[in-house]
Amino acid sequence: MASVAGTSVSLAAATLSSKQAQGATRFSNVSLVSVSVNRRGFQSRGFSISCAAKPETVDKVCAIVKKQLALPEDTSVTGESKFASLGADSLDTVEIVMGLEEEFGISVEEESAQTIATVQDAADLIEELLEAK
Repeated sequence: MASVAGTSVSLAAATLSSKQAQGATRFSNVSLVSVSVNRRGFQSRGFSISCAAKPETVDKVCAIVKKQLALPEDTSVTGESKFASLGADSLDTVEIVMGLEEEFGISVEEESAQTIATVQDAADLIEELLEAK
């Protein structure tokens, strides 16, 4: 699995090999490609582009995490912030998920909740659940 943040590209494959050729990296045997550009997405034969959560969703999740963990106002919480790095234990994480469910009017399945490690993970899951409504 390879990925790049910002405008992101993700590659997933059973076998992934790369070659450097004239300043470009070529990948072979790639089974799935996911790219996020300007928060827009599309799908094409064998190629898909996916969207990351909106900045306002990430900001809202950051605020909820800060509140749930009673973090000082000057503590920086960003999309890349890991709950564990912010001092959250498993109970804190459950409370964060409950707060997100209440704020966004969603229901997060336990197996989905267990995949959340960062603020961005939570925001992306929220966007998926809201789109599915």
